[in-house]
Amino acid sequence: MNEAALMRIRITLLVALFTAGSLGLALIYAPTVHVRAATGSEDELSRGVRAIAEAYSLVEQNFADPVSSERAMYEGAIPGMLRTLDPHSNFLDPTEFRDMQRRQHAQYFGVGMEIAVDEGKIVVFQPFPGSPAWNAGLRRGDAVAAVDGRSTKGMDTADVANMLRGARGTPVSVTVERPGAPEPMTIQVIRGEIQTSVVDAYWLKPGIAYLGITTFEAENVSQDLETAIQALGEDKVQGLVLDLRGNPGGLLNEAVAVAGRYLRNGQTVVSHRGRAEQEQIFRAKAQSLGQRYPIVVLVDRRSASASEIVSGALQDHDRAWILGETTFGKGLVQGQFPLSEGAALLLTIAHYYTPSGRLIQRDYQHRSFFDYYYAGRNDGPNLQDVKATDSGRKVYGGGGIAPDEKFDPPKGNLFQRHMVVSNAFFHFGSVYFSGHTPVVAEGWSPDAETLQGFRNFLDAQEIPYTEEEFNTNRQWILDQLRWELYSRALGKKTADRAAMRSDAEVNYAIQCLPKAQALFQEAQRVIAQRRQRR
Repeated sequence: MNEAALMRIRITLLVALFTAGSLGLALIYAPTVHVRAATGSEDELSRGVRAIAEAYSLVEQNFADPVSSERAMYEGAIPGMLRTLDPHSNFLDPTEFRDMQRRQHAQYFGVGMEIAVDEGKIVVFQPFPGSPAWNAGLRRGDAVAAVDGRSTKGMDTADVANMLRGARGTPVSVTVERPGAPEPMTIQVIRGEIQTSVVDAYWLKPGIAYLGITTFEAENVSQDLETAIQALGEDKVQGLVLDLRGNPGGLLNEAVAVAGRYLRNGQTVVSHRGRAEQEQIFRAKAQSLGQRYPIVVLVDRRSASASEIVSGALQDHDRAWILGETTFGKGLVQGQFPLSEGAALLLTIAHYYTPSGRLIQRDYQHRSFFDYYYAGRNDGPNLQDVKATDSGRKVYGGGGIAPDEKFDPPKGNLFQRHMVVSNAFFHFGSVYFSGHTPVVAEGWSPDAETLQGFRNFLDAQEIPYTEEEFNTNRQWILDQLRWELYSRALGKKTADRAAMRSDAEVNYAIQCLPKAQALFQEAQRVIAQRRQRR
C-alpha cells in the first residue's frame, strides 16, 4: 500500500471520528447542541489511527479477493467502533443519510407509492390514494417489470425507488405485469410532490376520537396532528384513544409538541443531559382544548424513544391512562454529526428523563445486540429506580414505560403465521380484482361467497390447511380479507380505519376512558391541595 493510499485511510478515519458540523435533529433526534473538542492524547489517537491504517494495508495486500476501501470503512471500521459504545449509535452512508433526511422532511418528488419484493419481483405494495401513481392507474399487486424501458430484474427496492423519483412534472414510464391481464402494460406517470403524513384522526363512535401516530421521524408530525384534530372538531371530543403501538420514535421536538398540547402550560415534558452538555428541560406549550377530555394511550413493546417520551410525560403527570405492554426502553438521545462525502454519525450524546426523573433505558451492557433487540424481557418493576407521579403513584425506571393496565395482544397461531408468510391474502387480492372491478364500498364486509373464493384460492395454490384451522380462524380470515380488499379498492387509510374499529384493544381502551378521567381529576385535586398548604 503506497503512502498516498495510507494517508487517505487515515484522513477517512479522522473525519469519521471527529467531524462534528452543525448538529441537527437527532434520533431521538435532539435539537442542535454544542460539543466539546476531544480531550484524549493526540499521540494516543495517532497510534490508534496508525494501527487501523496498517491493519487495512495488510488486508489490502494479502486478502484473497480485491478489497474496497469504502466498504472497509463504511461497513467495517466505523460501524465496528460504534458497536462498542451502545446499540443506538449508528453510521449512515450517504444513501442512508439522504433517505433519513427525506423521511424527516416528509416530502419528495416522485410517483407516490410503496414498493416491495414478492417472489423475486418488485411489486406495487401500496399506491397512495390521490397520488400520481394512483391517478395514473397503478394498483396494489402490479409487478413492476421496467421503468423507462429499463428492466427491474435483479434490482432491489432502493434501486427501483431511485428510478421512480425525479423532478416534479417530469414523466416516467412504468411497465407492469398485472394478474389477469394478457400482457404487460406501460403506464405513464407524471411525477409530483409527494407529501406523507403519519397521523390519522377519526371518530370511533360519537364523541370518542382515535388519534394514531405511526412515527415521530417527520418534522411535520405535530402540525399534522393539529390539522387532523381541527378537521375532526376538537370541541366535540369527549374522550381520546392515542395509539402509539409500534411507533419506533423519531424527533425529540415533535414528541415534546405532541405531549405538551395535552399538559398544562409550562409543565415538564422531558429533560436530557450528557457528558458534554448541561441539563436541558423541555416544557409544554398547552392547547386549551387538549385539557378538557380523558386520554387512553396504547403502547406495546415496539413503542420506543419519542413515543416513550409522550407516554412517559402523560403518565408522570397523571394526564392519561397507559394501556398495553411495557414499552421498548430507549432512553438515549442521538446527535446527528454530518461527515464528509455525505455520510453521518448518529452518536449517543445524552440520556433523557421523564418528568418524574425516570431514566427508562434498558440495560445493554451485559447482553448481545440480538438479545437487546429481540430476546424476551423481564417486565417487572425496577425497584432501584422508584419515582412518583403528580398524584403520588409509584412509577419505575430502567426498563421502558410500564402500562397502568396491561393488555396482552392476541397471539398468532401457526395457521395465521403460515397465511402471512405465504402472502396468501395479498395474492388472493390480485386474483380477486383481476379482469373486473368488484364492488367494495366503505361498510362492505366479505360475504360467504368471498370466503369460499379464498378457500378455493388456497386449494388452487396448494397452500395447506385443515378444516378445523379454517373454521377456528374464520373471523381472523374475514378481517384480513376485508383489510386487503379495502386497501386495493379504497386505499390503506380506509382499510386501517375499518380494522381499528374492530380492534380488541382499541375497544377496550374506550371502556378505560372513565379510569383516565378519574386519574386526571385525582391528580388535579392533589395538586390543588399542595398549593393550599404553601
